[in-house]
Amino acid sequence: MAEKGNNNPQKIAGTIAGAILYASTSLVAAGVLDVKFLLINLAFVFLFFIIELFSKAENPFANIAFTLLGLIYVAIPFSSLNFITALNGTYNYQLLFGFFFILWSNDTGAYLVGSAIGKHKLFPRVSPGKTWEGSIGGAVLSYIVAFIIAEWYTVIDRSDWMVIATILIVVGSLGDLVESLFKRSIDVKDSGNILPGHGGILDRFDSLILATPFVFVYLYIFK
Repeated sequence: MAEKGNNNPQKIAGTIAGAILYASTSLVAAGVLDVKFLLINLAFVFLFFIIELFSKAENPFANIAFTLLGLIYVAIPFSSLNFITALNGTYNYQLLFGFFFILWSNDTGAYLVGSAIGKHKLFPRVSPGKTWEGSIGGAVLSYIVAFIIAEWYTVIDRSDWMVIATILIVVGSLGDLVESLFKRSIDVKDSGNILPGHGGILDRFDSLILATPFVFVYLYIFK
């Protein structure tokens, strides 16, 4: 996407750094590695500057910025999921499943209600298709799902599930708008060709990307 905006991010180096970030957080969360091994990611970040020194690019710092954007916007949220599933020191599927059930409920409710009765635009400058009615429908369904799953997913209290639902409703919806803003800023319609007709594969994860760090922070500070 950045390349379509006449930028030249370091795709190979950025992808390797993202994979290392995800792998290292996974191993630390699983207790295989000590937390100090996460520092290796700091070194890889500054390798981008060294690589650009020898690239002879016209806009080296713009390239570095877009490469870092890939790490911050994609790799860090997905890496945070590793720690969400290991909240109590061991892998627990309940937090991961509950997270996705609520997130999908918000997206599904927003789509169904918005398509049926949506009239008042939520943020027309960025995403003219989103409506307040759809957002309310997504929120209602998310709270219902959070209330129900708390009966079986008891790794955290029902009140915590409701807080997580609130985070996913608010920040997840904003994540959708942020991704639309990025596409508009570089004048592209779809984020890729893997899922044609759906806006690209990034559109399937835009809510997750922005909401995951907030859920991670809430769980590790208040639980």
